[in-house]
Amino acid sequence: MWRRSASFILDKREDASSQQEPLTLSPSQITAPAMTETLRNPSTKVSAYYQTRAAHYGVITSDWLSQAQAAVGQHSVENEVRSSSSNAVDSGSGRPFSVIEEFNNWRKQPDLAEAVAAIRALAAVIRSSEATTMMELEIELKKASDSLKSWDTTSISLTAGCDLFMRYVTRTSALEYEDFNSAKSRLIERAEKFGEISCKARRIIAMLGQDFIFDGCTILVHGFSRVVLEVLKTAALNKKLFRVFCTEGRPDRCGLRLSNELAKLDVPVKLLIDSAVAYSMDEVDMVFVGADGVVESGGIINMMGTYQIALVAHSMNKPVYVAAESYKFARLYPLDQKDMAPALRSIDFGVPIPSKVEVETSARDYTPPQYLTLLFTDLGVLSPSVVSDELIQLYL
Repeated sequence: MWRRSASFILDKREDASSQQEPLTLSPSQITAPAMTETLRNPSTKVSAYYQTRAAHYGVITSDWLSQAQAAVGQHSVENEVRSSSSNAVDSGSGRPFSVIEEFNNWRKQPDLAEAVAAIRALAAVIRSSEATTMMELEIELKKASDSLKSWDTTSISLTAGCDLFMRYVTRTSALEYEDFNSAKSRLIERAEKFGEISCKARRIIAMLGQDFIFDGCTILVHGFSRVVLEVLKTAALNKKLFRVFCTEGRPDRCGLRLSNELAKLDVPVKLLIDSAVAYSMDEVDMVFVGADGVVESGGIINMMGTYQIALVAHSMNKPVYVAAESYKFARLYPLDQKDMAPALRSIDFGVPIPSKVEVETSARDYTPPQYLTLLFTDLGVLSPSVVSDELIQLYL
């Protein structure tokens, strides 16, 4: 499943790439021949799947991904130390293991996504399991996964992250090993690998996405997305000169939080009320949004208001870029705005609302793929039409 991901390919080639001078590529320099030469499996031949997709969809080259991986490689040690320290606390506590408690402990880390916290918690389930057969272990892991998904049934990334973890980790067969302990060790190894890949995803996306930001551009951002913030932060640290328009992001005003973070980076930022998007769109060069989930059609489910911003941007020929980790790819195919589980949020209008007045409390909407330009993921830079292919490969 993850064999074709950017992180996996680059981890396999880490020793070789460390001896080569990195090649700097801009989006305008990427050509289909270059992609077919550089995007390869551990073997020397490029699969027909990649050759076709590179020619038609402009998948990112492995050289460009190498730069992203090299820039974030130094954080891998931190992740391992953090994980091992957490494991030591759990093993020495003497209390019965609880996957929800482990999940909540990981969620206390402010920069850790909810789905990654679930992945780390599921890895801990394998380590702490007292099962004596592979069947018992898989049943225990399935129950833990179901518990996490029921913790918040409206979270698309949480459900997708658990499903992908189960698909990735449980591929190991007990028949491949002489005893159960060997098979369990292999499961733990795969679980840790999956968690490491997920933790590096945001930084890889940041290195890829910042190349699309050019000096003097104006970027419209909606909501507070940690991966979008990482993209903007990386661009700012690379001395790129740009300004950002942040929508207020009602009802929780998360745009205020993002504007504060950007102000700390000395990035020029302007705060807009949500209804001023069309008014300000002629000043905007591109739109950046995150995603709660990426669905099979290539569309996204994100904070309420994303759909109308994409509509306005599309009508004025402004590119809409989505930054989302691959563990948010979900097996969903919504046909309209009501065709998904509602995520409700209370709204404070500041004044009393009469009891006979109905209030729309939905917290997210669905943006169809025809209004999106590109998706920046840790699998590469994809067009919306490629997402279904990636989902097939992830869940095979």
